[in-house]
Amino acid sequence: MNNHSRGLSFSDIDSDWKLALDPENIFWGTIPKDNGRFVLSDKLIGIYKKERKHLDGELFNFRFNEPLNCVYIDPTDRCNANCPYCYIPSKIKKFGTQMTTEELDTVLKKIGEHFKNIKKKPVIVFHAAEPLLVKKILFGAIKKYHKKFLFGIQTNALLLEKEDVEFIKKYRIGIGISLDADMKEINNRSRRTTQGKGNYEKAVRALDWFKGYEGLNVICTVTKYNVDRLSMLVKFLHKKKVPLVLLNPVRLTQARAIRLKPDDMVYAKNLIKAVDMAMELSRSSKRQIVIGNFANVILAIISPSARRMMCDISPCGGGRTFLTVTANGDMVPCGEFIGLKEFSGGNIFKASIKDAMNSTPFKKIRSRIVEKIDECDGCDFRHICGSPCPAEMYARGNLYGKAEFCEFYKEIIRHAFKLIAEDKVKYILREDAMKQLEYEYKL
Repeated sequence: MNNHSRGLSFSDIDSDWKLALDPENIFWGTIPKDNGRFVLSDKLIGIYKKERKHLDGELFNFRFNEPLNCVYIDPTDRCNANCPYCYIPSKIKKFGTQMTTEELDTVLKKIGEHFKNIKKKPVIVFHAAEPLLVKKILFGAIKKYHKKFLFGIQTNALLLEKEDVEFIKKYRIGIGISLDADMKEINNRSRRTTQGKGNYEKAVRALDWFKGYEGLNVICTVTKYNVDRLSMLVKFLHKKKVPLVLLNPVRLTQARAIRLKPDDMVYAKNLIKAVDMAMELSRSSKRQIVIGNFANVILAIISPSARRMMCDISPCGGGRTFLTVTANGDMVPCGEFIGLKEFSGGNIFKASIKDAMNSTPFKKIRSRIVEKIDECDGCDFRHICGSPCPAEMYARGNLYGKAEFCEFYKEIIRHAFKLIAEDKVKYILREDAMKQLEYEYKL
């Protein structure tokens, strides 16, 4: 199906199922095959005609009118790790600046001012290099502003202490621990410290301290080093009572990461094995472990506007539903742009968030939509995948290039449709998410 026609496109999911899909609004139906043939239900066509206009509007609003709801703050440029795929240039990590207590307070006040007329609490995530290098400043700010914002911290856990865990639980802070493998030698190959060691022991110690804390997640960056251990990592984390893991592809924003990219089909095969492992563990133990990036693909299909990971929608969430404030105050669409000075939307100490959102660099990122990308514009899965990531593609020489992991995304999306057809969604999404979903149409 090309982008100049409208209607249902038909394709094979596998030997048992066929897919009817309108790529423009993600209306879909899975149809069982019968000896290689299938029958298109009149009822499906009727529902499609009834829902099409509504779904068109819903997806358009999600793509272009969803408001800013999250700010990533990088309180320090520096890091005590030396991961080979890091998107932050080495010079910045070694010699970069750090916020003072007063500077962080100013940033949070300006964010609060931007959201003053919005009832829902905005999300603040302390991210970037290693935020716990300025732990005292961070915790002081969280104490002061915890009634105004929902806070999260992403950390390699090298500086995390037991009393920090108690603080995080007390203030209900979301916490992401970086861990790439269930085996020390594999993890430490990519999650290296500046001393040449690794974060494995301290990350695992942190998981034991949190003991299934509902705000805990683990972020795994998938490379050719660990791609064949994903299902084993899921099994390991389930034993540690981790409720959520992200098995994210390595981003190729920095050239040094290119040699670590796993083959698309190898990655897809192993992610599917990990999903199967997570479903089986969740089913047999009555205690869920969710693979967040795959769950987001499921949501992109069954409830497109309910997804919260905004990398796989076009335009992406960078400079739209979230932005990043760097340690020196620069506002960039996303952390992946830290090393790309031309994408600063202004400095928060001199300008407002509104100024940044209206800036030329932010508008440029929001203008990257799948309709402008060759091959993506005619792909049935274009509004499920979103062809990420603009920073990665810009660094690779073409902002409007298709996603580096294109074939991986296609394979994973087909598998998501298969699991939906087999009625296995309840084993993939978090239980609280399932309870919030209601049918708009059903065959």
